[in-house]
Amino acid sequence: MIIGVGIDVAEIDRFAAALERTPTMADRLFVGRELWLPSGQRRGTASLAARFAAKEALAKALGAPGGLRWTDAEVCAAATGQPYLRVCGTVAERAAELGVSSWHVSLSHDAGVASAVVVAEGDPAAARPRRDQGPGNAAG
Repeated sequence: MIIGVGIDVAEIDRFAAALERTPTMADRLFVGRELWLPSGQRRGTASLAARFAAKEALAKALGAPGGLRWTDAEVCAAATGQPYLRVCGTVAERAAELGVSSWHVSLSHDAGVASAVVVAEGDPAAARPRRDQGPGNAAG
C-alpha cells in the first residue's frame, strides 16, 4: 500500500550558487558517499541537485515532519544505476511510525532543473507509535 508520495524540483544553477556561497552546505546535506561517483570523481552539481530534490521529496512522502536530518537519508545507486534510498535515525523513525517498509525513487535532471519523486510503501497496520506517545497518550 502506498503510504506517501513526494515530488520536488531544484534549479541546478541556483543549487550550485548555494553550494559555492556556503562551502559547508554539501557536508550538511549529504552523506560522504553521495558526493562521489564509484570512479572516485566528485559527483556533478546536477546529480547533487537531484539527490537534494530526492531528500525533499522523501520528507514530503513522510508528511513533512520537523526534525528530520538531511544525512539520515542517503540516495544510493545500484550497479545498474537505479537509485534507491538508505535511511537511518530520524528518517527511519518517522518511516516506522507510518509503517513504511520500502521506497521507490526516481531522479532526473534536464534543461537546468533537477527533479525527484519518492514513493513510500508499506503497511499502516505495522506502524509503530512515536516514542513519546505511550498507549492512551496519542497526540490529538
